[in-house]
Amino acid sequence: MFDFDGTLSLIREGWPEVMLPMFEKLLPSVNGDDSDSVRAMLLDDIMTLNGRQTIFQMMKFAERVTERGGEALDPLEYKHEYLRRLEVRIQSRVESLASGDAKPVEFLLHGSVALLDCLEARGWDLYLASGTDEPFVRREAELLGLGRYFGERVYGAQDDFMSFSKKQVIERILRENNVDGDELLVIGDGYVEIEDGKNVGGLAVAVASDEARNGAGQFDEWKRKRLLGVGADIVVPDYRDAAVLVDVIVGK
Repeated sequence: MFDFDGTLSLIREGWPEVMLPMFEKLLPSVNGDDSDSVRAMLLDDIMTLNGRQTIFQMMKFAERVTERGGEALDPLEYKHEYLRRLEVRIQSRVESLASGDAKPVEFLLHGSVALLDCLEARGWDLYLASGTDEPFVRREAELLGLGRYFGERVYGAQDDFMSFSKKQVIERILRENNVDGDELLVIGDGYVEIEDGKNVGGLAVAVASDEARNGAGQFDEWKRKRLLGVGADIVVPDYRDAAVLVDVIVGK
């Protein structure tokens, strides 16, 4: 099971740069506020919930607003405003892919196709589960040419957030394939999928990618430490050594 954004797709690279300023603007101020401390608090909230549905980041922000004496909006309203702002940021990327002006490789984490080809060649069933809303995941997976690997096995967030979680997807995978957790491989850059995969006995490969410098082979150290902290078995910056990585996974 793959996560999507930051694990395969870079179409939404820079999304924290949309969410964080929005939160900073909408958060009520209180006496004694220090802008750097407030920013650090909000960023920690955002990144700690990375991998879960976007609505959970909005729910946490609503809590922060209430803590400061403000009147919080419904988290779904925050989510829709964030998605509107993010769509503006990525519109040119989506349009350039749709028109053919950009090639999918430009917005895929380095080595993604090689890794998917290696796993497909071994006959593995591949699933995609993302905290991004499902219509966007399906749209962007097709733009990146990933439909042939995942088919209908693509799952994403819903407005009814209780109807989707990565834990639910994992349970479904195990149930429908009649396999135990130790036959599950989870690959992602968020602590949620790593933790959920480990909780059922799966192998977890964490992707601590520096998305802004795709192909540089450099770790995002914050991600690396966070993902090791929740039990990742392997941490990689990208998939430049895809064949070697798969050999390690299968124990060769």
